Amino acid sequence: MSGPDPKAAQSIYEFTVKDTHGNDVSLDKYKGNVVLVVNIASKCGLTKNNYAKLTELLEKYESRGLRILNFPCNQFNSQMPEADGEAMVCHLRDAKANIGDVFQKVDVNGSGASPLYQYLKHKQSGTLGSAIKWNFTKFLVNKDGIPVDRYAPTTDPMDIAKDIEKLL
Repeated sequence: MSGPDPKAAQSIYEFTVKDTHGNDVSLDKYKGNVVLVVNIASKCGLTKNNYAKLTELLEKYESRGLRILNFPCNQFNSQMPEADGEAMVCHLRDAKANIGDVFQKVDVNGSGASPLYQYLKHKQSGTLGSAIKWNFTKFLVNKDGIPVDRYAPTTDPMDIAKDIEKLL
């Protein structure tokens, strides 16, 4: 991932990330869409419900402009062991998780945290500070690319629907 100083950036559109196959993707391509950014994991107790509900959320709102950006993360008890690329694609297909765009595995905390996550945490710190506490922390970003809300890992994705509708 590359981009501006995470504390000085004005929106997610200033960042470039890598997709699961290693290709650069400018987040500028999501301009005008409501975006939900999620750090996903395959072996977490929250995985099954989040995959199912994120799929439902995308099916319900994609035609109206919702995009879900999924960033696999192995920082929490090594719960995302799948490799990037084909292994990740196969895992999500096998899990019947049609959850949106999938990017390269990232760190969300620590000195190696991706610049995008540094920016998201700077703009929307959590109840106990800015660190991401667990898998499936969700950031809601408005059509201008500005993070407007942050949800706990235990927040059911369908409980975010009312906030998404306000932004669409």
